[in-house]
Amino acid sequence: MTATAREVLTAGRVTRLGVGDTTRPIRIVHELDGVRSDTAPEQVMAAGNHLWRRWRQHPAYRPHDVLLGLDAGGIIPTLAVAWASGSHYRIAWKVNLDLPEKLVFHEPHARRLEVFAYGRFKGQRVLIVDDEITTGLTLTNLVTALRDAGADVTGVLCLVEDTTGGGRKLFEQHEVPLCVLTAL
Repeated sequence: MTATAREVLTAGRVTRLGVGDTTRPIRIVHELDGVRSDTAPEQVMAAGNHLWRRWRQHPAYRPHDVLLGLDAGGIIPTLAVAWASGSHYRIAWKVNLDLPEKLVFHEPHARRLEVFAYGRFKGQRVLIVDDEITTGLTLTNLVTALRDAGADVTGVLCLVEDTTGGGRKLFEQHEVPLCVLTAL
């Protein structure tokens, strides 16, 4: 018997305290982030396997060359999908390093707005992985930057979709396939 998305991952909204006007007042927490409780390695593997299977069955599925995860929340799901798929990965960091071929995009609802992806993306088929999508602004900013750099974005995988933010509609406007494990 195959586990459902809800059996693999539960998520919820939590109010952030002490945030400014530019930061979202709500944080999505889920079982893999280790916020509410300990996370077992088999939970990470199960979520990665389930998300990878769901993407492989998605009507817009296309192969990719590399996964690109986002600093902080996207690291664990990126590793989980990399293990499940056997894919190479990179992580976009909020650290500005003196490295060549730097891609810069913005996370508009964060305290630190600039995010950096390093290395050559021209001609690469990139599958983006993150922990959650709400408004979709950060991920569409990344999609635009990758496309401007000559990459082919094959899709976006997220553990959780917060349906209150309208992110899915923004992805449709940018013609980016979105695959999520669970939705709130």
